[in-house]
Amino acid sequence: MRDWWLRALLVLQRPRPVFVALRDDDPESLGDRSEVVLAIVVLAGMATVLSTTTAGSLLDDGSYDGLLVAVWTFIAGGIYGAFAYFVLGALLDRSVKALGSQGTYRRSCQVLAFASVPIALSLVLWPVKLALYGQDVFRSGGRDGGAGAHAFPTLFAAFLAWSIVLLVIGVRAVHGWSWSRSAAATALALVLPVLLLVSLSSL
Repeated sequence: MRDWWLRALLVLQRPRPVFVALRDDDPESLGDRSEVVLAIVVLAGMATVLSTTTAGSLLDDGSYDGLLVAVWTFIAGGIYGAFAYFVLGALLDRSVKALGSQGTYRRSCQVLAFASVPIALSLVLWPVKLALYGQDVFRSGGRDGGAGAHAFPTLFAAFLAWSIVLLVIGVRAVHGWSWSRSAAATALALVLPVLLLVSLSSL
């Protein structure tokens, strides 16, 4: 199990060996990495919900305080992370199988999880953001809405892009495919969620 915790960090520097190791479907290996996958999914979910407009207005409701914000972040992050893990994992599984994969649904989900490590890592931005703006980050019209308001969303977008690149690398490493085939499988898996996000943002 310790090896998989180390691989969760190694995927940021040398991703290919980490994704190749996911080919091992031995029950012991699957069990060893299950806790690591769970941690990544929850942390990535927390980072994602903190980036939403909902999080940016939590303290507008007088019934919330700092402790409830932390509880909301953990619970909502866990729910969001689990939803993304299973639904996006299913979309990835469908797309790779459409291009000839013989892999399993679980493997597709775990490739997605390890590719999400940069999103989980983006949580390191929050101590800095809180130090600069305090609880205003959870209020509409707070100090974080002034100059430099786009800095943190831009940084989060960079972490998100990093995860997408890792997903392409992961698909290529696990299946031994070409770059173009791996990119096509990744694009097929992500096109529906992207279109859904664009449509929702325009409402």
